[in-house]
Amino acid sequence: MERAIRRLKKRLDREGIIKDARAKRYFEKPCAVKRRKKKVAAFNDMLRNKRNS
Repeated sequence: MERAIRRLKKRLDREGIIKDARAKRYFEKPCAVKRRKKKVAAFNDMLRNKRNS
């Protein structure tokens, strides 16, 4: 039983379902959503550039 629960949690985490449910728990203003996505994209670009250098 424990193994099945662990596998389910891993699968939900990989697909982003838990993160999405937590994000939709509260209303987030559209400008805040854009700001957060822009910040995440900038961070990912920084990591990508650091890795390629």
